[in-house]
Amino acid sequence: MKNLSTATRLRIYISSTDKAGHTPLYELIVHAAHKQGLAGATVLKGIMGYGASSEIHSNKVWEITEKMPLIIEIVDEPERIREFYSSVEPLFENSGKGHMITAEEVEILRHKAGTKF
Repeated sequence: MKNLSTATRLRIYISSTDKAGHTPLYELIVHAAHKQGLAGATVLKGIMGYGASSEIHSNKVWEITEKMPLIIEIVDEPERIREFYSSVEPLFENSGKGHMITAEEVEILRHKAGTKF
């Protein structure tokens, strides 16, 4: 990815309890992004939220469930994001769980690869 270029940010809103088989959905998505060579992926854990079910989930101590909102963000070139989305879309089509996926244009101000230890 080039500095000072436009890119697409893919945001995937799911729950921390969503799974595909026995594997957390967020793990499958991040591993798929890595395998396809996308610039990077980040999973953000929300402290409170609700979706289409209108049921509010939070991280209060007395809550029984660990169901928390998650956002997976992936930024790369528009064509690569569309290709990636097409490859993971079946995970959502068959999940039976609520989710939302958005894409928006972003401007890359700086992108520098780090070094591995």
